[in-house]
Amino acid sequence: MKTTLLIMAAGIGSRFGTGIKQLEAVDGRKHIIMDYSIHDALEAGFNHVVFIIRKDIEKEFKEVIGDRIAKICRTHDVAVDYVFQDIHDIPGKLPEGRVKPWGTGQAVLAAKEVLDAPFIVINADDYYGKEGFKAVHEYLVGGGRSCMAGFVLKNTLSDNGGVTRGICKMDKENNLTEVVETKNIVKDEDGAKADGVLIHTDSLVSMNMWGLTPEFLDVLEVGFKEFFEKEVPANPLKAEYLIPTFIGEQLKEDKMSVKVLKSNDTWHGMTYKEDVAAVKDSFRKMLEMGVYKVDLFSDL
Repeated sequence: MKTTLLIMAAGIGSRFGTGIKQLEAVDGRKHIIMDYSIHDALEAGFNHVVFIIRKDIEKEFKEVIGDRIAKICRTHDVAVDYVFQDIHDIPGKLPEGRVKPWGTGQAVLAAKEVLDAPFIVINADDYYGKEGFKAVHEYLVGGGRSCMAGFVLKNTLSDNGGVTRGICKMDKENNLTEVVETKNIVKDEDGAKADGVLIHTDSLVSMNMWGLTPEFLDVLEVGFKEFFEKEVPANPLKAEYLIPTFIGEQLKEDKMSVKVLKSNDTWHGMTYKEDVAAVKDSFRKMLEMGVYKVDLFSDL
């Protein structure tokens, strides 16, 4: 069965500083976080890779990872496609002065023409671990339509500043009922707090790892047109069309069901420049423990 890994790699993190954070090496072999995500997805059974990038980073992206991954994928009969997120690719007129990208919802829609099978969508600069990929792939090939990997909050925090997390609310069958966006969550001696309020560190959070089907894209496209009619006029320079927000609206209106699949893996990301050293140390430890081979793709 065909299943697709969809990687959102069009953004450059403003808090990270200069450079394209998705292309920062995390080990001595010059592998980046994306290498590990691709490895874990292929190991889980995904057999199609789609990169969402911007046209202006295409050359550097292919030099750092794209051409190398394409070569590896050919040896495993895995197809690779590129699609481009473009600020002008919208159901309306570009507001004067708008430079901010339109968000993850538009990014996923950019891949609509190459998505003809169930897919997992991830952020390029996030390390999710093996468990989430396996759980989502198993759910999709088993006929599931919509799911999300839920990560334990304490496994997703940064030592270098506050983070925003979507805290999940679920029913007794682990169906998602709401994602509560919670800003400025920081570690402290009691675990974690957001603006002084204690947050349960065993809560499950969304890290933008969704399992979806091509049918979802039709609904997402309709939602994008509605977003342009209702949200953009009120905030033309900063309004964003975000996957978690859209799915949250679908849940609220009982138009969608999303299964939450718990992952106990530790999430790693480079929200801040200072996170780089800690992330590199984590990958060094995983290599020492044999979680990954030094020759990363040699075990596939």
